[in-house]
Amino acid sequence: MAGIALITGASSGIGRATAVALARAGFSLVITGRRQERLAALAAELAPVPVHTLTFDVRDQAAVEAAIGSLPEEFQAIDVLINNAGNAHGQAPIEKGDPKDWDRMMDGNVKGLLYVTHAVLPGMTARQRGHIINIGSIAGHEVYANGNVYCASKAAVAALSKAMRLDLLPYNIRVAEVNPGLVATEFSEVRFKGDTSRAATVYQGYEPLRAEDIADLIQFMVTRPAHVNIAEVLILPAAQASATLVKKEPVS
Repeated sequence: MAGIALITGASSGIGRATAVALARAGFSLVITGRRQERLAALAAELAPVPVHTLTFDVRDQAAVEAAIGSLPEEFQAIDVLINNAGNAHGQAPIEKGDPKDWDRMMDGNVKGLLYVTHAVLPGMTARQRGHIINIGSIAGHEVYANGNVYCASKAAVAALSKAMRLDLLPYNIRVAEVNPGLVATEFSEVRFKGDTSRAATVYQGYEPLRAEDIADLIQFMVTRPAHVNIAEVLILPAAQASATLVKKEPVS
């Protein structure tokens, strides 16, 4: 059942862990990201699994189209697309938000997902099969204070996932969305612009999800029989009950 999987944002976090999980499941991989040295190191780690690396920013449509158009023949028939690349920049009330941060989030989380999907879909529709998994967030289903534009971008991912599932039904293409809660990755370091001390406090006092937890779920989803589509999943650490309610123990 395994085939070729393309994973965006594979240089770290959930994307990297998903590459490891899908390699273990027998997939050949196209791994993409902005940091070529990390992609190359991951490809070497996964050997002898067939891996092809592509370096681009999902926000750059021309770069996306050129990179995916350059795939060698043996990597062109993409069976699974994991739209993982995304970001959060800043956390402020709307009146104090930075429009540059807004652009980064909307361009990466929404337009980047669309650009990559647009580049991959012609092959999937021609072959009349495929599986797309979009990485959303609990934030796309439950807005929280100071999360305004990030929440809006992930709400767009939720809407697009549903719309894509409708539009691609005639082509036998499964579309699903995975919505993680708190996952300990580089996410908070990016959101807080490299403030590692502040980022670390997000995951203190409880056990957050790990990137490998999300990767295990994705592996399960893409290895179901062709008649099964696990269309939407909310996955949280046991200590989290909502976007804002987390049971934390005092940090000694």
